[in-house]
Amino acid sequence: MISNRELFLRHVAQTSTAPLMLEIQEAKGVYLFGKSGKKYLDMISGISVSSLGHGHPEIVEAVKHQAEKFMHLMVYGEYAQYPQSELAHLLSENLPASLNSCYFVNSGAEATEGAMKLAKKVTGRSEIIYCKSSYHGSSQGALSIMGDEYFKQNFRPLLPDCKMIEYGNSSDIEKISKKTACIFIEPVQAESGVTVPPEEYLQSIRKKCDETGALLVFDEIQTGMGRTGTLFAFEQSGVVPDILLLAKALGGGMPIGTFIASKNLMDNFTDNPVLGHITTFGGHPVSCAAAKASLKVILREKLWENALRLEALFKKELKHQKIVSFRSKGALMAIEFESEKFNRDVISKCIESGLITDWFLFAPHCLRLAPPLIMDLETAKKASQIILQAIEETALNEKTA
Repeated sequence: MISNRELFLRHVAQTSTAPLMLEIQEAKGVYLFGKSGKKYLDMISGISVSSLGHGHPEIVEAVKHQAEKFMHLMVYGEYAQYPQSELAHLLSENLPASLNSCYFVNSGAEATEGAMKLAKKVTGRSEIIYCKSSYHGSSQGALSIMGDEYFKQNFRPLLPDCKMIEYGNSSDIEKISKKTACIFIEPVQAESGVTVPPEEYLQSIRKKCDETGALLVFDEIQTGMGRTGTLFAFEQSGVVPDILLLAKALGGGMPIGTFIASKNLMDNFTDNPVLGHITTFGGHPVSCAAAKASLKVILREKLWENALRLEALFKKELKHQKIVSFRSKGALMAIEFESEKFNRDVISKCIESGLITDWFLFAPHCLRLAPPLIMDLETAKKASQIILQAIEETALNEKTA
């Protein structure tokens, strides 16, 4: 009989020469359970997706209930499906008044694509500005505004009129002009290793967009849904975007994304041409039901407050001479080491010790921490001890090598 590992390597498309190859049989709460019964503490939440942990009973019940009622009925926007309508209403109730119209898609990359089209349609312009070390997805439009040439070079030509600026550099804001359709920016840049912009930076971008007529797009695909200490990271800046992108944690483990704007802006998709943006499975009823259940739990339990408690604990506990810096915004955290090799060795030792962590796309020398927001402080302290032990063992091995 062919093993699962063999089938995986033989028939599932590979994106790396060294996949983790963990065979997970079950996931519950903040833990994953391997084929041999080994328990792993999940410290990255499937890259900020499983903010309520795994198998949350309210999400599971919502999925079961909706699956029994109906699943796919019709392509997007034709039927008034209550799972979509109720989720859109709940999101709108918890956002500024100008963000009151949701277009549901299947992923963060699709939210990026839709927002790019909307900005071009609204402004009649083609130039899109993005930031160095930004990540907005891997489809060709999203790839065009990825802030790292290494991941783009073999897929050109990409979209024209895309211009890169340096994140946090106030002088680069002047590059936003009356030719600019929009600027895509993360309120906290994730894949650079958790980079928080200077105070007033986002306000200055908002001002420049208002002066030039460019739209401001906030990508909160990784930072939204309570991860950074507020329900949405942009709330901490006092700046409201024209378009907001959400995905990852939005679905509570189910695939869903959305781009949100004012109804006035979003109505640009209704004519010239009609069906200005189309998706078959976007806003799938089961995913919307899961997202609504997840959001209700986050709101009821104010899980953004626990994100801050987790941040404070890890900031206090993770002290070691090998740690170059500790950067964080709520429960999105990066431990910086002196080299990529040292970081990868620490990650390997963590996984061996039953703790799952990872690196950042544009900061491979930084260790990622993005635990489920339901994690208690006792478990978080245990996690910090495992990480410190892994750092110490790696440092000792380095000395004796």
